[in-house]
Amino acid sequence: MKKLFLFIFVFTLSFLNAQKFDAYQFFDKKSKKISAEKMVKELSNYDVILIGEHHDNSINHWLQKKITEAIFATKNGQIILGAEMFERDNQQALNSYLAGKIDPKILKDSVRLWKNYETDYRPLVDFAKDKKLKFIATNVPRKYASQTSKQGIKTLNELPEQEKKLIAKLPIEVTLETPGYKEMKSLMGDHVDELKLMNFISAQAIKDATMAESIFENLQAGKTFIHYNGDYHSKQYGGIYWYLKKRNPNLKIAVISVFESEKPELVLPEKDFIPTEFNLVIPSDMTKTY
Repeated sequence: MKKLFLFIFVFTLSFLNAQKFDAYQFFDKKSKKISAEKMVKELSNYDVILIGEHHDNSINHWLQKKITEAIFATKNGQIILGAEMFERDNQQALNSYLAGKIDPKILKDSVRLWKNYETDYRPLVDFAKDKKLKFIATNVPRKYASQTSKQGIKTLNELPEQEKKLIAKLPIEVTLETPGYKEMKSLMGDHVDELKLMNFISAQAIKDATMAESIFENLQAGKTFIHYNGDYHSKQYGGIYWYLKKRNPNLKIAVISVFESEKPELVLPEKDFIPTEFNLVIPSDMTKTY
């Protein structure tokens, strides 16, 4: 009986040990595993950190906050925050909230908040508020992206000068040589005519260029700018990264890219994979926030 009990105990223990319940794993540019602690230490030496995200992934958002808190501690508070999820014309209301002049309800009524703001982005904004940090609304107002997608990027030249200030300085270079944009073309297929295709890609480009300009104009010597954006806006060194490097090739920029894995050991993709400074792998069945 004792032998049977011991066998069952050992078998159960072995079975449990064989199960993988890892919520995330970071890899460096050489595709080697790296601890979050070591990664944070290295990140603190960069001018800009572009943290990619899958918008609906809970662990992704939790890690953004933990990384931000850790870099804040490492750099003695010398950080600036910014996000795709806030548009340039909402900066004044966001500043009022950060300064404690308006409450969360008034902010909600004044700013075009994403539907997952409360669970996923408010913790970051409130961290900035508590620590008296700048939080920059970096993105272009969505109506201009929509206009570009429907009517073309050249129509932005017809806007009043005051509205043009909400967009990256015109003209904005749009090229399929930018990483990611060529992929967008292939995903859309051959059934879309060239004009519609370029309008669609240009709409993406004015977002990327405006976010890059917003980051660039708010850089401060000795401070690290941490930016939160959808992974597509910085993956493979495209998007925001590409436009930042056009402005200043000497900027030290770290990109954290995101991948999902169906395997319990959380491995990087086997093909079509271009590693950035750091690469986050999360379970494909991780809880979604919406």
